[in-house]
Amino acid sequence: MSEDGIFRIDKKDHVAWLVLNRPDRRNVMDGDFFTGLTHHIRKLGDDPEVRVVVIRGEGKSFTAGLDLAWAGALLSGGAGADAREYMRREIVKLQESMNVVEQCPKPVVAAIHSHCIGGGMDLCSACDIRIASEDAVFSVRETRLAIVADLGTLQRLPFLVGQGRARELALTGRDFTAREALEMGFITTLCKDQAALLAEAETLADQLAALPPLTLAGIKDVMNFSRDNGVYPGLAHVAQKNAAALPSEDLLEAVGAFMEKRAPRFKGK
Repeated sequence: MSEDGIFRIDKKDHVAWLVLNRPDRRNVMDGDFFTGLTHHIRKLGDDPEVRVVVIRGEGKSFTAGLDLAWAGALLSGGAGADAREYMRREIVKLQESMNVVEQCPKPVVAAIHSHCIGGGMDLCSACDIRIASEDAVFSVRETRLAIVADLGTLQRLPFLVGQGRARELALTGRDFTAREALEMGFITTLCKDQAALLAEAETLADQLAALPPLTLAGIKDVMNFSRDNGVYPGLAHVAQKNAAALPSEDLLEAVGAFMEKRAPRFKGK
């Protein structure tokens, strides 16, 4: 276990739990949060022992979103051209903290309970799989604060729930329940309570960790590329990827395990 005051990392076998660890502040997001998120996700992505990352929140909320006091200080830098350019660079830097989650070569699972507000939507939209407990409440809250959400929700959410639903949620900024999130496809599993949520996250993570890690990384890469570039460029991309990668040791292990009627032991080679 490692801890830096904002995040805690718990590792078990090939699964890393990235815990949002500011329970007294409902895991709000400030500059240190975004910097730490970028650092930890990159480090876990490079760790050969880690095959799956689960993000969860400690305390009463997954995250209450942006730290408004910190954001207010950031926005008070003046109105000149230099201040506006500084703001643009800062926004791009914050966006990168979400981009690295999406680009992580390991599957990233969000286990969400209670509040998932504003920046929490950005974070979860960048994850591969989202599961939640019945008490989870979501909101593209920036709308109600006179801010255009700028860390990825408006770009990623339509691919997850469809343009019509995403626009309704973003334009109203309303709260929506875990049940609604399940029905629209934002989350894939609804759990009774937080204990059941953590148990489900552990089961899912263990299932993913038992699969060939290079294949999972390849699936993420191909799906992201195809989403951003279209069907036919995506087909060409996966053809090139498989031509370069196959056969692999993991493929031979999968075939051998099938023939020998045993569980495969994948090594990521």
